[in-house]
Parts: sequence; C-alpha cells; structure tokens
Amino acid sequence: MKPETIRIAKILGIAFSAAILAACASNGNSTDDRNSPISISGKGSAATGVNKYLWAASLETLDFMPIFTADPIGGLIITDWYAPAQNERLKANVYILDTSLRADALRVSVFKQNLTQSGWVDTPVNPATAREIENAILTRARQLRLNSIS
Repeated sequence: MKPETIRIAKILGIAFSAAILAACASNGNSTDDRNSPISISGKGSAATGVNKYLWAASLETLDFMPIFTADPIGGLIITDWYAPAQNERLKANVYILDTSLRADALRVSVFKQNLTQSGWVDTPVNPATAREIENAILTRARQLRLNSIS
C-alpha cells in the first residue's frame, strides 16, 4: 500500500472511531438528536465539534486526494497537492462551519497550479468546481444521515 493510502485509512479510522464513540455516549436524555455534532465535551457545543455527517462525507468525498491535515474539532480538512495530470496539481480545503447539516455549514476552496518552466504557477479554478465538491459532500452527508435513521 502507498503511504498516503495508509495515512488516509488511519485518518478515516480515527474519524469513524470518534463517531462511534459519540454515538455510544449518553447524557441521560432519551431524545435522540441525529443531527448532533461530534463533541469532546459531550455537550454538543459548536466550539467543540462539527456535524459528524458532514465530517465523514467530506473525508469520503476527498478520499482520492492525500490528506495533509484534518481537524475534526475545528472542522477543517486540508488536502495535500493531488496531480491528476503530469503538469497540473490541485489542492482543496474544506471548512465545516456549523453543527447543522445544511448547505451554508460547508465551504470548499479549490486551488490549482500548472507547471511551467519557472515552476508551479497558480491558475484560476472554475468556481463551479468547488460547488460540485460541496454538492457531492452534502449529498453523501444526507445519505449517511438517512442510513443512520434506518
């Protein structure tokens, strides 16, 4: 296995372990909020967690790119450069801004560089690219939430 594949598998394992542990937690309340955040304090505050479905869906959607850093508490995923072609590379940042499963709780930024004789040069990215990634993440997050209800 490639080192980046192993690293992604470890990150996904940690994220899913955190989601499983959060699902097992009980605060004595019989109501079940299926849209609750992952939280280290157990209180579900926005300062300590993000929506678990958006988090898992973001990692799944970007699994083809090497993950540089992933912060499940702050809701930030930064990928390393991914080269779909020899003279081109892409990088993405995902920001989960809220504990709710809503479109405005997610922001994706995509960066592109092309290799020239002087080195890597920033190139404009079609704004639709980030929207398509956001839509893919939101669709997958909704699927994960529906699967958890069943």
